[in-house]
Amino acid sequence: MIDPKIEKAIDAAFNNIKTLNPIYVEPVKGEILSVFGADLPFLQKVNGMDEVFNSNPKIENLREVFFDLLLVNFFSADVKKLDEDYLDSPEWEKIEEETLDRGTEMLNVLLYLNECEDEDIEPELNDYLTEFLLVDEDEFQDEHRIYEPVIANQILMESGIAEIGKVAKNLSDDEEIKELFYPLMCFFYDTKSSAENMQTAAENAAEPDFDLPVLAIMLNFN
Repeated sequence: MIDPKIEKAIDAAFNNIKTLNPIYVEPVKGEILSVFGADLPFLQKVNGMDEVFNSNPKIENLREVFFDLLLVNFFSADVKKLDEDYLDSPEWEKIEEETLDRGTEMLNVLLYLNECEDEDIEPELNDYLTEFLLVDEDEFQDEHRIYEPVIANQILMESGIAEIGKVAKNLSDDEEIKELFYPLMCFFYDTKSSAENMQTAAENAAEPDFDLPVLAIMLNFN
């Protein structure tokens, strides 16, 4: 099964992947959608997804982002076919251990957007940081450390995408959030994203082959 929001996000991502020859985009997207929709255990889906990326090195930079999508799809669609307490089972615990080093911080954004939908609230950066990630709480200092550049630059929500681009390009390579900083901030700057803002985002992206598909995923999942 594929969550319709996930399918829409995948479609939007591939519309923004420029590294692939246009004649390959639809077939590769089809392979990804087949993996996501397959009636298979989660780790077999991960292996299937990895095979698609192994065969298409030009989109390697998006592998872990698609892992996030696969995981959210599992939570929202696949888990419905399993026992009610499956996510508390030793089997799932083992899977979590095996995939501990997979994925990106985009997973938290997608989970937050699901929560916003459930609670009927508009996504907003400060709410994401303080109410969802709890970065101000003592026991969540890992999140505070990871998101420090985002926390320090919340004023960018009043500045504009060009300014977000300037700050993104000057972030230290040591920052864990560096790769995701630009699409994350662009998303929260305009969660509905007008055509004009999408164009501005494209013009100011340092890594358009990563930034634009990831931004498209967030916008279309929302």
